[in-house]
Amino acid sequence: MTVILAPGQERLAALESIWRKNLSVELDRGVKSDVEVAHALVARAASGHTAVYGVNTGFGKLASVKIPPEKTAELQRNLILSHCCGVGEALDIATTRLMMVLKLLSLGRGASGVAWSTITLLETMLARGVTPVVPDQGSVGASGDLAPLAHMAAVMIGAGEAWVNDTRMPGDTALALCGLSPITLGPKEGLALINGTQFSTACALTGLWTAWRNAQNCVVTAALSTDAIMGSTAPLVAMIHELRGHRGQIDMARAQSDLMTGSQIRESHRENDTRVQDPYCIRCQAQVSGAAVDLLRQAGAVLEIEANAVTDNPLVLVDPTHPDGGMIVSGGNFHAEPVGFAADQIAMAISEIGAIAQRRVALMVDPTLSFDLPPFLTPDPGLNSGLMIAEVTTAALMSENKHLANPCTTDSTPTSANQEDHVSMAAHAARRLKRMNDNLSVILGVEAICAAQGIGFRSPMQTSAALQAVITRLREQIPPLTKDRYLAPDLNAAAQMVRAGELVVASGLDLPLSGPAQTRVS
Repeated sequence: MTVILAPGQERLAALESIWRKNLSVELDRGVKSDVEVAHALVARAASGHTAVYGVNTGFGKLASVKIPPEKTAELQRNLILSHCCGVGEALDIATTRLMMVLKLLSLGRGASGVAWSTITLLETMLARGVTPVVPDQGSVGASGDLAPLAHMAAVMIGAGEAWVNDTRMPGDTALALCGLSPITLGPKEGLALINGTQFSTACALTGLWTAWRNAQNCVVTAALSTDAIMGSTAPLVAMIHELRGHRGQIDMARAQSDLMTGSQIRESHRENDTRVQDPYCIRCQAQVSGAAVDLLRQAGAVLEIEANAVTDNPLVLVDPTHPDGGMIVSGGNFHAEPVGFAADQIAMAISEIGAIAQRRVALMVDPTLSFDLPPFLTPDPGLNSGLMIAEVTTAALMSENKHLANPCTTDSTPTSANQEDHVSMAAHAARRLKRMNDNLSVILGVEAICAAQGIGFRSPMQTSAALQAVITRLREQIPPLTKDRYLAPDLNAAAQMVRAGELVVASGLDLPLSGPAQTRVS
């Protein structure tokens, strides 16, 4: 299946589907004429005598150096090669492909001045599985994600490295293996390819989508934990949350209440509950995770705009009323401040979801707090330590996420001989989200293990049908803890179920991040 991209109009759900399902894409052919008009404007500027930044000049601090027309191709090639300064681990293939999709969306707006053949090469690389090897460190998120995107562009000119399926090889070899040829970059094309926020935005989007899945999981695990400790569902009464009015809080309370409907455990103590109030990690779950959900939705709205944005420089502003048919104007859309702020918001949400979930884990294993559950959820405490150290692991990961949640956008530093004197740091703001989400999935996986173990001690009373379906899915891979065993595989298995959304699917929960996808396919 090939997804037809509509530049300026793509929705988050459609992009997530492309990312998760490894789909091929192509631009709506209706944008071709706009792309070609802008390309013709650049070609005329390149052959003229007026200095136009990025077309016939040097770059950054070297913008005052005029480049003769016969050196245009060399100028663009040198730009790409000199900017391939990425270091660190290679970005994963799925996120790299998403970055390429976002670059197509940007170029397809017809304001970058590239040739249509450059666009079709990117499309064909995606279709035939040629994925540039892109080191994940080196961008400060201003003047675009220069180094990462240069590694993408390098393959297009027959340099750098690429994956073909799972095999890493030189870029020119990868192209040849898939029946493709390198291109010679025309005026401004190198700059159009590397000036932009697509690396930061792709990493932020994958962080957002993974965080949303974790947020859905936290509703499930919170509901399980509440039944495990025989907690009250009175704090989930809809009117409480409607009186406050925050959408995320209302949604999370409703979702948890629905999951717990029909629980025999809940009904067994509804009328004679001796506890007036549960600890905040139970009682304020909707308020805390709901606020995180609102942050994720806000970040999603920003990133949806950015995914459709033109963020290179200079921009080709086509205007039929202008004597020259338009203008080539230098601006600053490459500055990734909106992406950096969105990534910082996502990081805070991830951290807080994990913080309150970890407290529920601690609540269940602590015999002074867990309301007649056995110490550390083992039937034979003393001889067995049960889930004692699983809780310690969650504390370690929670603490790590708190440190990682510190804002990145406030840490600007001047670069490029002070020409780029304020930068967004969006790239590593977005990159750190993967590590944080991985940590959170373990915390939630451990919570699921503890809660299922706790609910087991409530037998013969049963939890709700929805939550029992979750426990059944969990038990397919992780048996109850009757005595101490090697626990690392259990923690890993639970985390993988969280990451894959298996517990959410089992519960029947449906909590949307945004509106429906508007994807067209051919």
